[in-house]
Amino acid sequence: MDIKKATIKDIQEGLINKSFSAKELVQEYFHGINSRNKTINAYIYLDQESAEMQAELVDAKLKKSEKILPLEGVPAALKDNFNLIGTPTTASSNMLRDYISPYNATVTERLIKSGALLLGKTNMDAFAHGSSTETSDFGVTLNPYNQEHVAGGSSGGSSAAVAADMCCYAIGSETAGSVRGPAAWCNLYGFAPTYGRISRYGVVAMGSSLDRPGVLANSVYDCALVTDSVSGKDEKDATSIPEAETTYAHNLKAELNNNIKLGIPKQFLDDRIDSQVREQVMQQIKELEKKGAKLIEIDLLDPKYSIAVYTIVSRSEISSNLARLDGIRYGHSSEQVLESIIEQIALNRYEGLGNEARQRSMTGAYVLSAGYYDAYYKKAQQVRTLIIEDFNKAFAKVDLIIGPTMPSVAPKLGVTSGNPVFGELADMLTEPSALAGLPCISVPAGFNNEGLPIGMQIFGPQYSEQLVLNTAYFYEKHLAK
Repeated sequence: MDIKKATIKDIQEGLINKSFSAKELVQEYFHGINSRNKTINAYIYLDQESAEMQAELVDAKLKKSEKILPLEGVPAALKDNFNLIGTPTTASSNMLRDYISPYNATVTERLIKSGALLLGKTNMDAFAHGSSTETSDFGVTLNPYNQEHVAGGSSGGSSAAVAADMCCYAIGSETAGSVRGPAAWCNLYGFAPTYGRISRYGVVAMGSSLDRPGVLANSVYDCALVTDSVSGKDEKDATSIPEAETTYAHNLKAELNNNIKLGIPKQFLDDRIDSQVREQVMQQIKELEKKGAKLIEIDLLDPKYSIAVYTIVSRSEISSNLARLDGIRYGHSSEQVLESIIEQIALNRYEGLGNEARQRSMTGAYVLSAGYYDAYYKKAQQVRTLIIEDFNKAFAKVDLIIGPTMPSVAPKLGVTSGNPVFGELADMLTEPSALAGLPCISVPAGFNNEGLPIGMQIFGPQYSEQLVLNTAYFYEKHLAK
């Protein structure tokens, strides 16, 4: 059977038509995992026995001609910051190396109820702190298109697993661009809905006002179908949108809305963006114009402001979220904060906590301490409000915004060495929409001269997921390379 770039629809049709069995399918995926994962390092936990047992249950249902669930029989992967009962949930950090999940994240629970066949857990930047997986305590994930380059992060393992045909789709999460970025660098579709659309319960937290689960897949339909399966209000998550599960896949249409207006931010196409990325994305945007879209140049706040705001807000929330793990009681002045951290280092409370997490924790604690809160954190939140208002003004003129996902193609390994803000700079085009909690998708937009993938992102106002997905679906069916 050919599993290269397989979609959920491809697999379920094959199962129903008895072209192959679910168990044979699982074995085929594990054959690929066994031959490629040692090099690419997409998975850090695998359970073939459990996957084959699930597959046998699917085969038994199909033998009786029983209807299968939306995701049943389709091999998938789960980013290792989502709790899955009875398995390690490490967030790729040595600090959690021995932690075994006693419960399921809401996303995990809903995947299982939809029949998801989980093969294992994927690598990531430790605690999701990064955009390359180079901060993982379990080794870097390599890009399947060129193993001298990173796959992206923090959902690098999830993207590489799909891109290397080691699963059909994968769950990721993003705080700035950790779904869209790896999708762009691995030639995938990466979808993150409006903040709160998918529950964060049971996900190892990074930045609580920013974190959102997302999907990495080989098609827009797959992104929509998986989102439908895991969306909906969750009483365990206070930030959950109080609405029922979505029906994006059912309402997906490969057509452009009449006279749809696409905003092209000039700040997303200036000389900070790699020239080949600019040219390739603009070529695709022009093709959309030929199909009826109206292009409107818009002027947004410079992404440099989002970089600053994101750095302050995320690190502040990181320091709070990591406090439950490192045992530090953060003080009320910068001197007390540093004294507390030094004391805990002496007591070895930082054992297993990587350098990236330490740096971010200390920066966040400093920003939140007395004397600095107003100067940094409060001001950052005020500018965040201005960014949201800036988008609101833009969406009064256009329906969606479109542009490059990342400012460059995937960089070579070692890019983060000596560069403590690599992630913030790499995510400069995804951070503004993340700060505003907007629904976004990255779609494949071609390749550069070296054969490295380029991504194009489409995003809209909050709750406009259907329009975002429909536009991406039209692009996939008519223009995608």
